[in-house]
Amino acid sequence: MQENVSTARVALKYGVITAVVVIVYSTIINVSGLAQNRALASLAFFILIGGIVWAMKDFRDQNGGFMTYGEGLGTGSLVAAIVGILAATFTMFYMEFIDTTIMQQSLDRAREEMEGRGLDDAQIDQAMAISQKFMSPGIMFFTGVITYLIIGFIISLIVAAVMRKTRPVFE
Repeated sequence: MQENVSTARVALKYGVITAVVVIVYSTIINVSGLAQNRALASLAFFILIGGIVWAMKDFRDQNGGFMTYGEGLGTGSLVAAIVGILAATFTMFYMEFIDTTIMQQSLDRAREEMEGRGLDDAQIDQAMAISQKFMSPGIMFFTGVITYLIIGFIISLIVAAVMRKTRPVFE
């Protein structure tokens, strides 16, 4: 008889590993001044995809080569939740203690983009006031975690469907 493999244990292991990779990648982007490049910033989600696939593969291997759709979805979603919490926590720490100017740089870049689109000063000032309200630490932490959860869940839906392999009924 085979032991049951815990989806939580596998997800915790790969969630932490993936979060460390995302944090290192984000730090490199921030230090190099490329944080405002959306293409480079979105590569962190490809790291998330890799972490989810890796976790599901490991779970399936530990489970005798079998994984149900629900087990895959649960594993991937837990990996995404762990990565989201750790990455959002690091981001808040980074913005609060390491590079306190990153928020102002982001607001300045947003102002330049709005000016480039031809908006008048009143519209820009109104948009900037709204942007500043959403850049509070609590809201940014919450949106960071939710973003990783939603994207991770969608990725997990797809990856679990591809990687599932159910145990035969009469085994």
